[in-house]
Amino acid sequence: MTRPSGAGETLRRAVHDLHPAYFALVMATGIISIDLRTTGMPALSAALMWVAAACYAVLLALTVWRVAAFPRKIRHDLHDPHRGFGFFTFTAGTNVLGTRLALDGHGTTATALLAVGMLSWILLGYAVPWAVVLSRRGQEPLGGAEGTWFVWVVGGQSVAVLAATLERTADAGRDVLALLALVFWAVSVCLYGLVGICVALRLAVYAVRPGDLTPPYWVAMGATAISTVAGAQIATMTSAPAALATRFFTPHVSLIFWAFGTWLYPALILIGWWRHVRHRVPLSYEPGWWSIVFPLGMYGAACHNLGAVAAIPALVSIGNVQVWIAFAAWLLGFVALLGRLAEEYGVRRGHPGPGG
Repeated sequence: MTRPSGAGETLRRAVHDLHPAYFALVMATGIISIDLRTTGMPALSAALMWVAAACYAVLLALTVWRVAAFPRKIRHDLHDPHRGFGFFTFTAGTNVLGTRLALDGHGTTATALLAVGMLSWILLGYAVPWAVVLSRRGQEPLGGAEGTWFVWVVGGQSVAVLAATLERTADAGRDVLALLALVFWAVSVCLYGLVGICVALRLAVYAVRPGDLTPPYWVAMGATAISTVAGAQIATMTSAPAALATRFFTPHVSLIFWAFGTWLYPALILIGWWRHVRHRVPLSYEPGWWSIVFPLGMYGAACHNLGAVAAIPALVSIGNVQVWIAFAAWLLGFVALLGRLAEEYGVRRGHPGPGG
């Protein structure tokens, strides 16, 4: 039997070890594309939209390969409290990309992505918590509670955002889309409280080391931001019964989520300083980097959406500044990703390991 080449073995190993949360790259790229479109940068926004679409296609192909070739590794990840909830980034990435496409009038494609994202969230919403928590014994699952668990919330709210976006331009099924947006928003709001309690108990009960406070803790802020956006988007729906029943309620809840996310923002920066400066944990590229970029971009979207719905110009101005902070973080992450790929497939190809 012919052994794979060095590059082929490296790719196979990368697929085997692919982090379930890597679709956060699509989430981050997609939301910054939306922010740039909102701030009047259509060319740059379109460029990032196609980057997000390309990343989505590549990651989807690698994930299908991984499911087919390494089912035992998939099952292991599902039961891992540090990796299991990362599967929800597929849901969120699908819906964020769909939302961006919907804004450019690609309604059919966006509707198909909504169906995929909604179905994946429902299936994962039962499979992942069961695998991570309910099928295990003792306190180990609580000890593994971390920032990635908030992606469960982000995934649900991403369905609400895409459904609300499609509702405004749909020719048929507007009542159904409005109801979907409202249900997924409400359920996800409840889940934020549930996940928040789990993570707070983990931080209170178990010792916290600098290495434990990984970048995915930023998703706690990302979840507040996308909850803000979903509520604001629901408030702009005016023709469906479900929208009319809640249009004066959701902006108030959105304001609460925005305020809490704003409070978390500097706290997360201080945690990063404590981790990397005070305790000198090396700052290097990892998939979790996109779990920082996405909340930065989504916070900008939250300021734009809530500012427009609540008629608060100061929030819109904050969003206009925040988008460039997020874009700078995206550029740093993307350059680091390209550097990592060059290292893996350039250096290793020139110096193949034992499998080469």
